[in-house]
Amino acid sequence: MSPRIAFIGAGRLAQCLAPALAEQGEAVTAIASRDPAAAQRLADQLPGVHALPAADCLAVADIVFLSTPDDAIEALAASLPWRRGQAAVHCSGATGLDVLDTAHRAGAMVGGFHPLQIFSDPRTARERLKGSVVAIETPDGSLGEQLHRLAGRLGLRPLALSGRQRAAYHAAANIAASGVLSVLSEACSLFEQLGLAADQALAALMPLARGALDAASQRGLPGAIAGPVARGDARVLAAHLQVMAARDDEALQLYRWLSQRQLDLLADSGKPEPAARSALAALLAASAERPAPIGKT
Repeated sequence: MSPRIAFIGAGRLAQCLAPALAEQGEAVTAIASRDPAAAQRLADQLPGVHALPAADCLAVADIVFLSTPDDAIEALAASLPWRRGQAAVHCSGATGLDVLDTAHRAGAMVGGFHPLQIFSDPRTARERLKGSVVAIETPDGSLGEQLHRLAGRLGLRPLALSGRQRAAYHAAANIAASGVLSVLSEACSLFEQLGLAADQALAALMPLARGALDAASQRGLPGAIAGPVARGDARVLAAHLQVMAARDDEALQLYRWLSQRQLDLLADSGKPEPAARSALAALLAASAERPAPIGKT
């Protein structure tokens, strides 16, 4: 018999996971939220699901997903009447299981279930769940089995996680998502210098960014690298560094660091040829030693 599932928190993650689980025939029974109207809107999308106060959700669920913002999890868990054998599962990537100590002391199993996906648009996120990683942490074997089973139902790929690993896991996720956007923002600002509006610059560069990510999926990171570093073109790289230096020292050092990381990724690929690699390395080293402009340290 499938466990009964409730969500406390009706935000974008719940708006993705609750319908996705219901579509797979899982017994989603209740939704709660600090905003009752939000809980009702989500419950109305799911046959047989009721919008209830948070405490009442525990009476009709075996697994309770706490899909609230990270800083609300501990206080919420401490406020609820957990029972032995029930499961309290938060959906945070950065937060350890210690925030569920109150539930654990009451006899509930505790765990974490964090899909590694962007939930800014719940419908799009639901389409992208299949094949995504989900970080699962629990000290309880039976809950682990249940969470792995739910992951399989959603097409997610489980990644076992311990509390000590969470900071590195979440930092990696942040670099791969918002970090990429920061780099893309720097590229857009260069296009804006050409006279393009911000939206035009982004539209011009997005196909290139998507192409690079697609190539990385097909050929791995080293195989996807293109441009002057892969070609060993020191003349072009020097011109790029000059452009970035004209912006400011931070822009120069960002570009230098990104170029050095490309060179590192290519270390075992045979590209560029040794003489070209040495020339690029010397050029990048020289740019690292560039004095900071007056007024900057």
